[in-house]
Amino acid sequence: MSSFAGRSKLAAYQSVSVHGGVANADPHGLVTMLMDACAERLTMAVGCIERRETARMAKLLHSCVTIIAELRGSLDLARGGPLAANLSDLYDYMMRQLLKANAGSDGGLVKEVLGLFNEIRGAWIAIGPQVRASSAPPPEQARAMAESSSR
Repeated sequence: MSSFAGRSKLAAYQSVSVHGGVANADPHGLVTMLMDACAERLTMAVGCIERRETARMAKLLHSCVTIIAELRGSLDLARGGPLAANLSDLYDYMMRQLLKANAGSDGGLVKEVLGLFNEIRGAWIAIGPQVRASSAPPPEQARAMAESSSR
């Protein structure tokens, strides 16, 4: 088996795994998946900077900026109050730092953003059980939904 064929099969498996995860994820889980992908890409971008792989670094950082922009765009500023506004400003800062990092191949800026991002990601993961519990339907409604789907 060629190296390309092996990578192709691995990529296909990863694609199916990701698509399956997305299909079964709740809103909190989807955001977690985006955050995980961004943190992974930031880490890979630091390695690319160290190895002087500028084309790959640029693609990874562009992907991170896109993900962070999506996270920022998903904020509900009307209901989220000052917390959402502060998070929006922090996301904006992180995107600007990544653009600077890309222009100057600056691993320090990427590490700074990764640190900030991991703090947000850690807090997001920590509130997961609370968010999921508050968004679950009441037991009576869940039972009725299960009964109607089994008919």
